[in-house]
Amino acid sequence: MTVLEERAARSVPVAQVVPGLGWPDSPSPVSASLLGWPPAATDLRVAATPSVVPRETRPAQVSRETASQSVTTSPPVRTAAHLAAGALATDTSTPLARSVEHSLLVREGRRLTDSLPRPARTRVMVVANQKGGVGKTTSAVNLAAALAQHGLRVLLLDLDPQGNASTALSIDHHRGTPSTYDALVDGVPLADVVQPHPEIDHLFVVPSTIDLAGAEIELVSMVAREGRLRKAIHAHPQVFGAGPDRFDYVLIDCPPSLGLLTLNALVAADEMLIPIQAEYYALEGLGQLLETVEMVKAHLNPDLVVSTILLTMYDARTRLSAGVADEVRTHFAGQVLRTSIPRSVRISEAPSYGQTVMTYDPGSPGALSYLEAAREMALRGPLEPATAARQGASA
Repeated sequence: MTVLEERAARSVPVAQVVPGLGWPDSPSPVSASLLGWPPAATDLRVAATPSVVPRETRPAQVSRETASQSVTTSPPVRTAAHLAAGALATDTSTPLARSVEHSLLVREGRRLTDSLPRPARTRVMVVANQKGGVGKTTSAVNLAAALAQHGLRVLLLDLDPQGNASTALSIDHHRGTPSTYDALVDGVPLADVVQPHPEIDHLFVVPSTIDLAGAEIELVSMVAREGRLRKAIHAHPQVFGAGPDRFDYVLIDCPPSLGLLTLNALVAADEMLIPIQAEYYALEGLGQLLETVEMVKAHLNPDLVVSTILLTMYDARTRLSAGVADEVRTHFAGQVLRTSIPRSVRISEAPSYGQTVMTYDPGSPGALSYLEAAREMALRGPLEPATAARQGASA
């Protein structure tokens, strides 16, 4: 007796193979999913229950010759080839294509194809957070490079004595180099200490040296010590100007503290960009930072607004990152960028080569994320003080 005869004797139905991926035909017809796999809610053990299904109720087997005829069965099984064909027909700009395009344009030294609008006046933004390791310098240099790659004129001030922003941008910052120390302490015009970036057009840098570490002490005895950086920035002829050589953005990278250097930056800026690591400690420190901002607004700079909050080191695989992101977006819905910066080895490797990730690996997820964050920040425009006050009250 053959196997089929034994099954027929036991009244066990013979599994019929349907076109597609070769799944056996279930005695109780189930709707196939996108690639022909059984739905998740289906209990596969039901298919093994002995029951005889009349041949008349089984799905008709359609041959290649009769495939064009209409058959009253469930929708045909879609394979990966069908999905790919549909995607190509509806989306001609895939993430991979955008990545390759960006890499080629950057390596050829050309401007990116999509231009960003110039702001009506220079946007002076301070990148600050008293907690270290949240991506302040990384965000400052990569956002500056991304904006400059779109043709906008950007001035980056390195106000951190460690000089990490100067290192990432391959700017000389050894002792004796004209730097932010000379502008703050000695009153040297800011235009005399600016250096152009060697590779990225429209990007200019004021480096930081180790001399800046002593500026905190030297500034204590000076008159109007909190406003010295503001005075230097406003005296620059290309800030708040009207000509084509006007700076569109001035980004200030701060040290991880709330000392006199950071205080000078908060007084000098009109907007504040806060990078927040997707961790609980960073979320806890945000409240302390906002208290300091309110004190500065009340006594030194009433025009300062927290216009942008950027989530960094975001790991989509963990619930912690998602929880921190939801918490921040709930309280600061109008200030948090939709784009978050993922954890990326390329972002960490770039400074060791004296580059930003925008030039080190332009097609990497980190570079594309900073590019999108810069685009979102530029298209959003500055946040009005009245709007910021309403959002702060609701938070």
